[in-house]
Amino acid sequence: MAKKTKYNKTSIEQLPNDKPVLYRIETEGGNLNYAGIAQRGRVQDRIKEHLGEIPSASISIEQFSSVSDARKKEKNVIERNKPKYNTQDK
Repeated sequence: MAKKTKYNKTSIEQLPNDKPVLYRIETEGGNLNYAGIAQRGRVQDRIKEHLGEIPSASISIEQFSSVSDARKKEKNVIERNKPKYNTQDK
């Protein structure tokens, strides 16, 4: 399941928290500023940690059955898009 919402506290609190996710923090123009993963039960908290740190207009999530599957996809997304706020040492 993929879901996209506004990048604010209220919208983030509506995101599902029941599976690991790959999340993408995107600009108004749709450019990727950051990609990361969050474990089941930590999705909303993990994304809220970025509020005020990474400028953005929207957030999209993609749910996975395991953290390892989410991590593989995250690696591909970062290599392909080279988001501005992802560091090289990840």
